[in-house]
This record gives sequence, structure tokens and C-alpha cells, in this order.
Amino acid sequence: MIGEITTEDVAAFLAGLREGDQEHVPLAASSAGRAVVAVRGLHAFAAAEGLAGSDPASQVRPPAPPRRLPRAIAVPDVERLIAATGSGGGPGDLRPLRDRALLELLYGTGARISEAVGLDVDDLGFAAAAQPDDGPASGQAARPPGTIRLSGKGGKQRIVPVGRYARDALDAYLVRARPAFAAASQRVSASPAVFLNVRGSRLTRQGAWAVLKAAAVQAGLPGVSPHTLRHSFATHLLDGGADVRVVQELLGHASVTTTQIYTLVTVDKLREVYSAAHPRALG
Repeated sequence: MIGEITTEDVAAFLAGLREGDQEHVPLAASSAGRAVVAVRGLHAFAAAEGLAGSDPASQVRPPAPPRRLPRAIAVPDVERLIAATGSGGGPGDLRPLRDRALLELLYGTGARISEAVGLDVDDLGFAAAAQPDDGPASGQAARPPGTIRLSGKGGKQRIVPVGRYARDALDAYLVRARPAFAAASQRVSASPAVFLNVRGSRLTRQGAWAVLKAAAVQAGLPGVSPHTLRHSFATHLLDGGADVRVVQELLGHASVTTTQIYTLVTVDKLREVYSAAHPRALG
């Protein structure tokens, strides 16, 4: 009878799903979780309808699915990817300047693709082309030198430093390419966006995705996404000795728990350092 089932019975059912037996293969956490949700629904219904005196399944939680480790690529692969943005453009084609600036920014700051395409010129704090002679626009605080302002999830803003490679690429784009793109606009007022398409409008997320995809194909790096560069940014910082809370601030994570998943990616680095440094690590 359903009223005689206990919490221990439901927990044992879940354990059996996960462990399997001679006739049944073990279920993945996602599959076992769906079965437990169905069982919980059945017992909740029985308790609500008076068919059982209590709900024994309410205390049994579905198994948490394993966290997928972020995929990062090696530094030489990042360099090959960025270098590929300059290939394929004909004489007078200014798009490679924009494309390189975009990828340098994504990798150099860990920005999400939505944050990169959402950048306005007033968000830059380093490029001469981005700083009018009369100072920042009304109501806009000047950015600290060598930084940009990113607007993340929920409108939360953060100031992040920009390295020399990204600054140089952005300066080249802002001086040589962006004015030509802006001049092509049919709008009465020019777009404030940093990254423009050839029609002078703000580059879309889809457009930025296409830039990265083309470079990845050219560089022979299938499966690279904008988040791959963000993951690589965080992983390479931690590999270089950065504190996880610093990386948290740079990525704009609300909780350090989100950032700590990157520490799992660096286990190989830790093992390498251990093997090289500990006197009894080898042998």
C-alpha cells in the first residue's frame, strides 16, 4: 500500500537506480532524477488526497547532475585563433581590424559576448580616439586608465583592466576602421557602440558569433565558442597564480562558488608543479 512506504524506501529506490543490478544498468543522475521527481509527485498527490498519512518522498532530493567543466584552450591555440582574424580579408577590407579587436577583448578581459557587443565608446578608458578633448560625456564618470566598464547580468557593472594586446588592437580598430563603418550609417545620429558592422549599426551577438566561428575554422579549432575564450581567460589566470577571488571579480560572478569550478580545470597544472617541486614526487 502506498501509505506504508517510508522515506527509507524511497531513498533505497533512488540508490538502486544509481547503482543498478544484474538486470539493470546504473542510471545517470539526470535519468534517476526524473524518476525521483515522478515518485515525489505521486506521493505528494497521495498525501493531498488523503490516500497516505504523510509524504515520505518529500525529504528525498533528486541527485544533482555533475557540473560540466568549462572548456579552455591552450595559450598557443588562443594566439592562433586571434591571428586567424587577419586572414581572408582583401585590400581595403577593414573588418579584420574589428574582428581582431573583438577577440582580443574577449580573451583579454573575460567579457561575455553580450558585454562586448554592448560596449559603448564612453565605456572605454584607454583609447585616445574614445576620449573627446572636452572630457567624458555629461553624467559619465571617466574610466580609470587602461580599463573598460562592462555591463553584466542584471545590469551589474564592473571595471576591468585591459591588457596591452587588447588595447593596441582596439586602438587600431577605433582609429582606422570604426570611423569608416560609422560613416556608412544612414541614421541621423551615429551609434555609440564600440563594435559596428559595415552598415554602421551596433554589431549583434550573432554577428560577433560569426566572427569567432570564421576565425575558429580558419585556425583549425572546431567547437570554439565565445564562452571558450572566457573560460580560457579564467583558467590561464589561475594557472598563472591569480587568486580565485580576483578572478571572480574580473568575471563578474556574484558568488565565488561559481568561479571555483575553474580550479578543477587546473588540477593538471597543480600535478605538474608538485611533480617538479617535491623531492619525493617522482619514482
